[in-house]
Amino acid sequence: MRIPGIRYPKSIFFGILVLLSFSCEKVSENQVVDIDGNIYPNVTIGNQVWMAENLKTTKLNDGTVIPLVIDDTQWKNLTTPGYCWYGNYEAFFSLNHYGSLYNFYAVSSGKLCPTGWHVPDDDEWKILELFLGSDSAGGKLKETGTRNWLSPNNGATNETGFCALPGGYRNSYYNDFKMFRSIAYYWSSSYESHWNVNSYYTQLNNGTMSLTDGISVRCIKN
Repeated sequence: MRIPGIRYPKSIFFGILVLLSFSCEKVSENQVVDIDGNIYPNVTIGNQVWMAENLKTTKLNDGTVIPLVIDDTQWKNLTTPGYCWYGNYEAFFSLNHYGSLYNFYAVSSGKLCPTGWHVPDDDEWKILELFLGSDSAGGKLKETGTRNWLSPNNGATNETGFCALPGGYRNSYYNDFKMFRSIAYYWSSSYESHWNVNSYYTQLNNGTMSLTDGISVRCIKN
């Protein structure tokens, strides 16, 4: 089965290299470890410290297992934390840096990020945007090139080392997955709010999502 938006290599060996490689530049040597043992680099931007990869934990930081929900109807009806992999392709997405997709109930638990970290609220995203400049913040956050982003990936410099990756999202209304490699969506802890950057523009944008949609998470240090 083919995953939309993924370029398939001619050899298995080369495919493994693509899955395990990571092209983001300028990440800090500092690291944070989640409860599953996943290691994330972090980067300082202004007075904030951010993870430089998308979250992929399968547990809350108190050890509670987050249910992996594949079925569309079950996902849509959740009123408790849940996570999934884009397109339900765990074998691919668990090995790369796009991370998992979480519903807002996982975010609102207050325990999704590693201890000492949290999901940023709208005010913290706004601080990031203002520090980087409202017209160019998205470009400064995006990973460069078109290996993980679809063309044209306009204005991408990744000068912050944030390495925004376009993990797309799970749309609970239409029961499908959308925008992989086109848009990087990130939850805010503010109710139904998210922030995103996309391939065509250089801005960091704010919008709303359903509580039952599944999108990526970046954690910020307390």
